[in-house]
Amino acid sequence: MLSYGTWGWVSLKQALLFPGQGSQYVGMGKELNGNFTAAQRVFEEGNDILGFDIRKLCFEGPEDELKITSNTQPAILTVSVACWHVLRESGVTPSAVAGHSLGEYSALVAAKAFSFPDALRLVQKRGRLMQEASAGNGGMAAILGLDREWVQKACRDVRKHGVVEVANYNCPGQIVIAGEAKALQKAMDLAREYGAKKAIPLQVSGPFHSSLMAEAGQKLALELDPININDPACPLVSNVTAEIVQTADPIKNLLVKQVSSSVRWDDSVNRLAAMGINTFVETGPGKVLAGLGRKIIRDARFFNVEDKASLENTLDNLKEVL
Repeated sequence: MLSYGTWGWVSLKQALLFPGQGSQYVGMGKELNGNFTAAQRVFEEGNDILGFDIRKLCFEGPEDELKITSNTQPAILTVSVACWHVLRESGVTPSAVAGHSLGEYSALVAAKAFSFPDALRLVQKRGRLMQEASAGNGGMAAILGLDREWVQKACRDVRKHGVVEVANYNCPGQIVIAGEAKALQKAMDLAREYGAKKAIPLQVSGPFHSSLMAEAGQKLALELDPININDPACPLVSNVTAEIVQTADPIKNLLVKQVSSSVRWDDSVNRLAAMGINTFVETGPGKVLAGLGRKIIRDARFFNVEDKASLENTLDNLKEVL
């Protein structure tokens, strides 16, 4: 069995990474549900907790319904936890965990800091709060081929036109900005002047991970307040700070800040590598994080688990780190 062993970083070898919003697709989780009772149990529990058929939404859509933020977030969490339960029953225990934005809730479930029911209810409310806060309030854009310092400068240099900030540090050469419409367009134009290869508007409903979402974070704090959180059973890296979280104490505050703070994903993956991690498994729908990871750490190994074939491939490769 893979294990994180002690808290001594030298013993650490592999980490599970959990995807966030944008990784969803109609049909996600369907094959695992059809082949593994561990996945079936997660989907059945998800239906009971949410009071609607999350399994049908994941497997059949429609896509327009799946893309609604308040549906997307619990759907991705459910699929990610189903993938994790299948991995766990295959003998895998994470050395460490991290999640991209929403994916941090899945990571917290895998680390036994959150129960699945609590996490699922929270992300449904989180999705609704973010949806309400974002209505008509701006957007996001991907800046490609420009160093972070220049992207930050572009955001600063258009401040007089409104709020625009870095939302996601995804990997070298791929940074997402978010803000009010006019300022966002000005920052995109300036980024191109500063040497960006591309500046692409994203099809999202609002300026996520910017200060414009602060009110949603404050409301989320009220939802988090009564939730019981345990110390993580393995190291967890926060995407707000890219630092290791060892106790339950800071988790609620970090989750509140996460809504309106930059996702420091490249820093988080580098932090895991600095802990001795050399193998990463994206656990949940899609391969976005594996693709980003290969650009962040070129000599590490990245796998994913979202269906039976990817599970079998990952397990075969993980045998090498036993």
